[in-house]
Amino acid sequence: MKKSLALVLVLVMVMSLLAACSQPAPAPATPEPAPAPAPEKVKVGMVTDSGTIDDKSFNQGTWEGILKYKNDKNTIEEKYLQPTGEQPTDYVNAINDLVDTGYSIVVTPGFKFETAINEAAANQRDTTFILIDGQPHNGDFNFVKHDNVVSIFFNEHEAGFLAGVASALSTKTGKLGFVGGMEIPPVQRFGWGFKAGVAYANKTLGTKAEIVDYLYQGTFNDVPAGQTLAAGMYNKGVDIIFHAAGGVGVGVFNEAKQRAEKGEKVFVVGVDVDQYAAGEISNGSSVTLTSAMKRIDVAAYNYIDAKINGTFPGGEVITLSLADNGVGLPEKNPNLTDDVIAKVEAVKKEILSGAITVPGTQEALDAFLK
Repeated sequence: MKKSLALVLVLVMVMSLLAACSQPAPAPATPEPAPAPAPEKVKVGMVTDSGTIDDKSFNQGTWEGILKYKNDKNTIEEKYLQPTGEQPTDYVNAINDLVDTGYSIVVTPGFKFETAINEAAANQRDTTFILIDGQPHNGDFNFVKHDNVVSIFFNEHEAGFLAGVASALSTKTGKLGFVGGMEIPPVQRFGWGFKAGVAYANKTLGTKAEIVDYLYQGTFNDVPAGQTLAAGMYNKGVDIIFHAAGGVGVGVFNEAKQRAEKGEKVFVVGVDVDQYAAGEISNGSSVTLTSAMKRIDVAAYNYIDAKINGTFPGGEVITLSLADNGVGLPEKNPNLTDDVIAKVEAVKKEILSGAITVPGTQEALDAFLK
């Protein structure tokens, strides 16, 4: 009996061992996949035009568009360079410095880059160029198409028109002034639109405004000259000056702010970007009535995005309008009354509907004023 029980136990143990041996070995644990490396950021560079990156104008507006893209998308690495001078060779050297350090998109604001971009685009075929307010040429104004360049322009006359309407509605003396920098097409279009806007307000909105001084200083960087011109206009009774003059406009602001500190009611219409802050005085108010903006920030942002997403319109010349949100007045205008804002908005709708065609040439302005 004992032998039989022992035999049974042995058989059970043997069968258990055989069953265990017949089971497949457990599969080794699958290692967790390594996290995918973060995509390499696209390097976007900018070369400044005349002035500094915080010029409250063209350079700053372009740079703000680049920074907004970085903050929104987190897919770019950004850098700007200020050239050592303002000759085409200075611009080319700055561009080459960016390209040599891996910057594959280069943004350049202003017509002074036209010949530099023409040279750089031909020599740096793997680099993408966003040229704002200019078109490549070799110094002869025979424009050259490069598949790695997009040229962006604006309907400045539409912004100037709205600024003219706002100024005509806001002036207390009935006297307005205009200070331009260099007499080049973008500045001319601002001025033509301003003239047309004042005339439209006089004809349809019951104003009686007159542009008593309309001058070009001839540069974009002579601050003292801008202040002298503004002083002469304000002394004539002008209470609002529209400047489209870059650094010369800083002089216009300086004169207006000095007078405002003494209690005079004088104003400036800013240009390119919202220049409300540029007109602030010690009590926290500003001499900036409004600003005729061209959305250079939008241009920089949109065409960086186009390149990164494979829709870059290389070789094209693009003009941004009021309908594209490419030009206009700021969203907030503390020195415009609610009534003026409402009337300007109504005029804006008329432009967008096609009921008003804003003149963008001298010939069109002459016809408009008849």
